[in-house]
Amino acid sequence: MHEAKTHLSRIIERVEQGEEIFIDRAGVPVAKVVPLVRRVNRVGLGSLAGQVDLSGDWDSAETNAEIARDFGVGG
Repeated sequence: MHEAKTHLSRIIERVEQGEEIFIDRAGVPVAKVVPLVRRVNRVGLGSLAGQVDLSGDWDSAETNAEIARDFGVGG
């Protein structure tokens, strides 16, 4: 435990490289430091990334009117 507190920055560097570090107290493992898995959210589409086409006239008045008609909204 003392070594982990003394060398925290080195431990973090190793973890950033993908290593998992176990910390023990008196020879008994008490913690595991692992790399954080970050999910990249491309273009804010979440699980639909790569499946939705937002090019061209996706937000035109005509497209919005067509969607409104499909859902029975508007005149």
